[in-house]
Amino acid sequence: MSTATPSTVAEWPLPPSATLGSSLRLKGIEREIRARLPWTVRKFARVETGRIVLRMPQADADAFQAASAIISDTLEGIEALAVLPREAEDILAISARERHKWLKDGRLKSIGTRTVKMRGRSRKVAFHVFDPRHIEDILDRDLAATWREDDAREVSENRRRGAGKAALTRAGKRTDKARKTRNPAKDDAPAPRLKGWDAFEAEGLLR
Repeated sequence: MSTATPSTVAEWPLPPSATLGSSLRLKGIEREIRARLPWTVRKFARVETGRIVLRMPQADADAFQAASAIISDTLEGIEALAVLPREAEDILAISARERHKWLKDGRLKSIGTRTVKMRGRSRKVAFHVFDPRHIEDILDRDLAATWREDDAREVSENRRRGAGKAALTRAGKRTDKARKTRNPAKDDAPAPRLKGWDAFEAEGLLR
């Protein structure tokens, strides 16, 4: 005889345009949905690949209906849910360093900041979030690969220029050293005297 508690189940489709192929984004959507549900109901909601599942005991019919309505309302705008930094890195397969660099130079565009208080920290942490359609456009056009190549060329060019400046500096130092070596006592040497000047001066012609 089965002792399983009868349950009521509801499912909602989750389009790929909402998750953008990211498992981190999937978890983020799950957190967003659970955050809008009553505390006692949150554990019954689960996000899986391609769908959202709500499974609750039949005895909680009223709570089930209320939770279902909240999930339905949340899903109406789920595709526009802001993309978090770690989600952007996962979707675009980029590093945190690249995200910071491209955000700073404007290639990666922020739609604002979000502030949260992390567990174990007294201060709140602020971070930039992104428009999912902007992230999707970068993904579809493979812009991350293009930006990475541009950065590599920039680094190579900066190194070449740096090496050129260093070579000019070394050449200048060698020239100065050679000039000083050729004329070691130039500054200390007495002024040259004209030929016959001593005799001219002895005649007293300048008195």
